[in-house]
Amino acid sequence: METLRIIFVIVIGLVWGSFLNVVIYRLPRGQSLITPPSTCPSCGRRIKWYDNIPVLSYLFLGGKCRFCRNKISIIYPVVESLTALLFLLVYFHNLRFFDLQFFTDCLFVSSLVVIGFIDYYHQIIPGYITLPLLALALIYAPFRYDLSFKQALIGALAGGGFLLLVYGIYYLWRKKEGLGLGDVMMMLMVGAYLGLPLTILTLLFASVGGAIVGLLLMRFKKKTLQFALPFGSFIALAAVVALLWGQPLISWYLSLYQH
Repeated sequence: METLRIIFVIVIGLVWGSFLNVVIYRLPRGQSLITPPSTCPSCGRRIKWYDNIPVLSYLFLGGKCRFCRNKISIIYPVVESLTALLFLLVYFHNLRFFDLQFFTDCLFVSSLVVIGFIDYYHQIIPGYITLPLLALALIYAPFRYDLSFKQALIGALAGGGFLLLVYGIYYLWRKKEGLGLGDVMMMLMVGAYLGLPLTILTLLFASVGGAIVGLLLMRFKKKTLQFALPFGSFIALAAVVALLWGQPLISWYLSLYQH
């Protein structure tokens, strides 16, 4: 029975990941998420259902379009596989329960996948995603066993407020934007869903990760301080880590001071 449940989670993750690919590709381009049906980005031919099976079709076709034989981006099976993996991790994180928390966690990590990839490729964070998720996080908070509405609100204000402060200081100092307001809205959403402790952890991991990658790019790719890092991608990764492993990490850290 447990094996069937795991297979079910993986399959749902793969199928949902296929839809997330549509969102990642079309949303920044202002295209409809419903029509037209999936087509090859190179030749425009409609993709048949049997060529649109998550991961398997990509492997069967050798990563190429059946018609024009142009390469299909490996990002498509990566997003599908990543979504399935995250759904599986959420399933175990929620003690193998298919409850409301499981589905909202899956929705939350799905939004992080979409934002992470869109920000990486386009340096934008769509408000079409962050604002509805912010509202849903606040509405859902009173019904959670691990977070109250007040805690959700504090988390949102702390996450978004901190980045807004950074945004303002940098703008006054350099007379230009260092962070986008999309990052601020994203942290409002993340903070509302995770609460204050995990929001702080998210900001810490995202900042350290961004700093390390920035230094490596400056060292080996000769980038300058003017190079714009997709900070939303770092927030997305950090928020996933905080959601799945944040509480054990915080407990472990606090235990170091109890001796």
